[in-house]
Amino acid sequence: MKKVIVFGGASAIAVEVEKLFALEEAELCLLDLKLSRLETVKKDIIARSKTRIELLEFNALDFEAHQQTFEKAVELLGGVDIVLIAYGTLPNQSEMEQDNLKAIREFNVNGLSVISLSTVVSNYFEKVGKGTLAVISSVAGDRGRKSNYLYGSAKGATSLFLQGLRNRLSSTGVNIITIKPGMVATPMTANMPKSFLFSKAEAVGRGIYNAINNGKDIAYVPGFWRCVMLVIKLIPEFIFKKMNL
Repeated sequence: MKKVIVFGGASAIAVEVEKLFALEEAELCLLDLKLSRLETVKKDIIARSKTRIELLEFNALDFEAHQQTFEKAVELLGGVDIVLIAYGTLPNQSEMEQDNLKAIREFNVNGLSVISLSTVVSNYFEKVGKGTLAVISSVAGDRGRKSNYLYGSAKGATSLFLQGLRNRLSSTGVNIITIKPGMVATPMTANMPKSFLFSKAEAVGRGIYNAINNGKDIAYVPGFWRCVMLVIKLIPEFIFKKMNL
């Protein structure tokens, strides 16, 4: 029976992944900033499937508590096989350009806190010689664009860190998976105009679940984003900087 820990367990995408693990009766420990949000998620999952679910509060910006919080989650489950880091924010780019402190806070949430937590989790897995760490990054981290470069830079840092971590642990039994979703219709993107490029949370959750089970290194979700981002990365800088992206 799998034991799965999810940081950001109340996020729309994470919930879809959790439902799929619950169907195979994996034991879950869900962590989020507010227990009230997790209680709602737990009730919904329990109504659909019979599985054990533990809940913990987690503040991504409390870096010093990351080690202790993770150890508590492992203790509650009696071990862990899979960790999914699935939290994040989508900051207003124009606000970030005018307020350096807001910019730093958002970078800490989307970038540095994920790096901190990934270090804690991967060190644990390295010691036990097995385990899977899957982290939701973003296609936004593949190239800086004026519409969201604060968010993109945090995700880019996360993806590059995970690439190095994967390289470091390649000879161990530890899997490091970078998940790169495109635009997803969730409460986080509620104020954004929708287009055909937007995917449903259910489809993205299924893609993440499959990537974890298949042990992929990097998973673009949905897969067509790999081609889209390849084209975007190949655009010469002198042209790209003039584009309205």
